[in-house]
Formats: sequence, C-alpha cells, structure tokens
Amino acid sequence: MRSIQTHISWVFIASPFVFKVKKPVNLGFADFSTRERRRHFCQREVELNRRLCPEVYLGVVPIFKTASGFSFNGEGEIAEYCVKMKELSRGWFLSELLTKNLVGEAEINRVLSRLHRFYQSQSPGPKIDLWGTPEKLKISTDENFAQVEPFAGKTISPAAFETVRHFTNRFYAVHGKRFRERIQQHRIRDCHGDLHLDHIHITPDTLSIFDCIEFNDRFRFIDVVNDVAFLAMDFDFEGRSDLANLLLRNAARQFQDVAMLKIASFYKCYRAFVRGKVESILGTEKETRNPQEHEKQAARYFRLALRYAVTDSEPSVLAVMGRVGTGKTTVAERLASELDWPIFSSDKIRKTLAGAPLAERTAPELREKIYSDEMTEQTYRELLRQGLAALENRHGVVLDATFSSRTYREFLRQECEKAKVHLQVIELDVDRATIASRLKARDQSAGEISDARLEDLEKLTAAYEPPSELAADLIKISANDSAFDTVKTALFQLSETRLH
Repeated sequence: MRSIQTHISWVFIASPFVFKVKKPVNLGFADFSTRERRRHFCQREVELNRRLCPEVYLGVVPIFKTASGFSFNGEGEIAEYCVKMKELSRGWFLSELLTKNLVGEAEINRVLSRLHRFYQSQSPGPKIDLWGTPEKLKISTDENFAQVEPFAGKTISPAAFETVRHFTNRFYAVHGKRFRERIQQHRIRDCHGDLHLDHIHITPDTLSIFDCIEFNDRFRFIDVVNDVAFLAMDFDFEGRSDLANLLLRNAARQFQDVAMLKIASFYKCYRAFVRGKVESILGTEKETRNPQEHEKQAARYFRLALRYAVTDSEPSVLAVMGRVGTGKTTVAERLASELDWPIFSSDKIRKTLAGAPLAERTAPELREKIYSDEMTEQTYRELLRQGLAALENRHGVVLDATFSSRTYREFLRQECEKAKVHLQVIELDVDRATIASRLKARDQSAGEISDARLEDLEKLTAAYEPPSELAADLIKISANDSAFDTVKTALFQLSETRLH
C-alpha cells in the first residue's frame, strides 16, 4: 500500500481502490476538526465529484477500531470515515502525459468540451452570483495574504508579497465594472475549484476530472475563467506557456467568452499564490518528509504569481537604464532575482568582447578602444542578441545598460518589435550628489565591473540623452532610497502598467 499526504488529507492507495482520510485540522478555510465534520465533508466530496466523474467515487465508508487495529468490517467503534474511490491507472494523469510530451490540442479540447458541458449544467443564481463580486473575492484573497504573511522573507520575498497584494487590490478597484459584467453574463458557476494537472486523468477512451473542492463552497462558486486559469497556471509552472495560452484561447472560443482573456492573468496570479501558500504550509507540517522540497516549490509558485502581477503573458524584455551611478546593476540584479529571469549586462558584455578582465578597471591606454563608438555598437548588438536568444526558453529577461543614446534605445525597441516581445523600460534617477558619492566609493570597491569613476561624471552626463521618446513604455523611478525600496517601487510601478 502506498500513501500520499496533502495539507488536509491522507490518501492510501490499496489497488484497485483508493481511500482518502481527512486530517483533523482547522485551517480557517477548511475545518475538519470533528469526526462529524469529517464524515459530512466525505459525503460532500462524493456528491460533488460525481458531477464530473461518477464512475470513480464509490462512497463513504467507516473505519472501525478493533482490538487488533483498524478495519473496514462492521465491528467495534467507528474511529473515522473515508472516501472510497476506484484507483485510476498510472501513466494517464495529465501531469504524467505532459512529462512524456503527450499533451496537445486534442487533449486540451477534450478537457474543455467536458468542462463546457459541466459549466452549462450548473445553474447560476443570486447566491452563486454574489461570489463574483470584488467584495466576496476579497474574502479569499485577503485570507491568502494573511496566511502567507508569516512566510514573507522565507518562501516569498517581502517585495514580492507586497507587490502581489498591491496588484490584487488595485485590480479590484480598477476593474469593478469587469467583475459586474461577468456576473451579468452568468459566468459565475458552481465549478470544480481545484482544476490542475494532477486532477485530470485522460486515456484514449475515458476522461476523469476529479478531486473538486468540497470543504468550502466559496472556492467553487467562482468565475469559469478562475477555474480554467488554475490549469493554465499549472502549464505555465511546468514551462509550457504554449499550452497555457492554447488552453485559454480555445476556452474563450468554445465558451463563447472572449472577455475571459482580459481577466485570466489576474486569476492565474491568484492560483499561483494559493499554490505557494499550500506548499509553504506543507513545508511546516511535522509529517512532511522533505520540507525543503515544499519550500522550493512554494518559492517557484510565488515567483510565478509575481510575474503575472508585473508582466504580460507574452515574452518580456525589462530594460533597466539610467545615468552612470544610479544603481542600475544592483536594481537590475534584484529584479532578475525576484522574477527568476536571466540578466544581461552591457558592462560585462563590453569587457568580454574586448577580452578585458571583468573585475579590474580597464587600463587608461585601452579605454579609448573599449569605449569607442564601434565597440559600443557591438556591445549593444550583442546585448540584444543574447537577451532575445534567452527568451526561447525563458518568459523574460532583464537588460542592464545606460542606453544613454536615443539610437540604441530605438534599436532596442525595433529588435523587440521584430521579435514580437513586450518591452518595458525602467529609468533610474538619482540626485547628482548621490551619484558623485557612489562613483567615489567605487575606488575602494573590489570587483567593480563598471569602469566609470568620479572623474568621468561630467563627460558621461553630457553624453546622456534623456529618453523622452519612450514615454509610453517608460517607468521613471527615483533611486535615492535603499535598493530594497527602489526594487519594491519598480515592482509596484510595473504592476500598475498591468491594470490598464
């Protein structure tokens, strides 16, 4: 017999059956604290899951305590209740098919067809509609933030936590009309609520969508796009954004609901944050065998939630620019770390192309050659080449360069347009006294890659052309504060661009 545990259940696999026992826990959103409550929710689990896979859920059975241990036969005192299910054959769960590269449009359309029929069979009504309002949705998102706050600084960075919360609450404020339209269009239904890869079993002849939410109605009384967004988020998490986008596009067409695409990223952010919360909780439980693995997974989910909050669904280039000494490299590196994106630095590329040591200041006699117009052009071409190449298998990249010339900014814009990637530019601005102080400090700093020093300030300032032509894609940030505050401000500002 094999066993699996989640944050709220123990699952025992005794072929050809599976027995699911609820843990005696009260997590606020799920209360199984008494045996009677556990029996009630076992019955609810069977009733609700028979809507999508009646053949799998066999019923609720008591577990008896006997002199020799526990038994399913009818003797002794009832110790617990469990859900009895048919075991589904290994190798056909959507998560397993994905690892074998066996998920394509045909499989996605089969799932969507089943879901479409299911959603249509669930009648909307005033009680369910109510859960589509921002006020009701905030109950769940506020609860998530309260429960994740103790993990800030552990599985989620404080800046990421604050940004996702900011984005979520601002989205409600800005898009109240959109939520009301979803209710008027009867898009709020009694859904599945936990629709991810491991809960879909698909063979050539059968399709089972199982393990819906039974313990809290508000997690099921949701917008259909909230339900489907969980599956899309799971594809993104597994590095298959192509399938995530295909799923949402085809769902919009099949459900005749183009408007769902405008709100899908909000719900994907919510779903990734919930998974991060669940993995964080699992990492703290005494029975957990490998807490570090859960913490690692939680951090990945939280970074994904942050990406949904600050960038578009298409591949993105985030360019961090500004005058010398504004802290570009520090801020760019921290943003790359927050988003788990690769970073490409013009200073590193320039010195690498010239064959100069990275951590030493270039000798005066070589500087003219390294900083010639020809070498600068070569550097920016290589910066863009490397950055755009990395987007073949990453969602986004960070570029760290002054982009002091309008010519190179235009080159950046054109290359991103040609590659069909979203460009966002952050310009850091710092008062002159702070810049002078930072450049002076570089003389004592070991391992500084940039060659710019205090004596170069006048010349570099005169050569800097303010990026007024980038107005639509530009976020200008004062970087006089600490690097943490600057990064948080940058993330907040990026999330604001996602709201319009």
